[in-house]
Amino acid sequence: GARQRIEMLLDPGYELVDMELRSTDPLKFVDTKPYAARLEKARKDTGLNDAIINALGTLGPHKVALSVMEYSFIGGSMGCVVGETIARAVDRSLATGHPLIIVASSGGARMMEGVTSLMQLAKISSGLGLLDDAKVPYISVMADPTTGGVTASFAMLGDLNIAEPGALIGFA
Repeated sequence: GARQRIEMLLDPGYELVDMELRSTDPLKFVDTKPYAARLEKARKDTGLNDAIINALGTLGPHKVALSVMEYSFIGGSMGCVVGETIARAVDRSLATGHPLIIVASSGGARMMEGVTSLMQLAKISSGLGLLDDAKVPYISVMADPTTGGVTASFAMLGDLNIAEPGALIGFA
């Protein structure tokens, strides 16, 4: 899970940020059950507002910004809140010059939020382009699974891309 990954990567004393952001149901989406009910169940089951946690801390001697996806929150799908949370991590890295690490674990874009979820792919990718222009390192860690639009965008744009052993990485 995301919390355990943060504990493994960062030294004690890190700070969790952007935890107040919450997905809404702008389309009033319903398939086998209402999206609002899926969100509420995921919040209850994980204790998170969405499928991402941002943290600021140190990794050895290095100050870093860290974004970690939570697969158990609706398959780690990326909707508007995940996109905004990662964009905030990119902005912090740009402002401070501290490296950015993103740990991806996702089934892809969250279709219950329609095209706004897909727009997050471009939003994050353009921010990472600015990070690259500023010569601020971005390390992408792909956990099992990392698929769909997450793979097709920010998960493959790292200065260093790392996949966990045995991780399913794919885009169709």
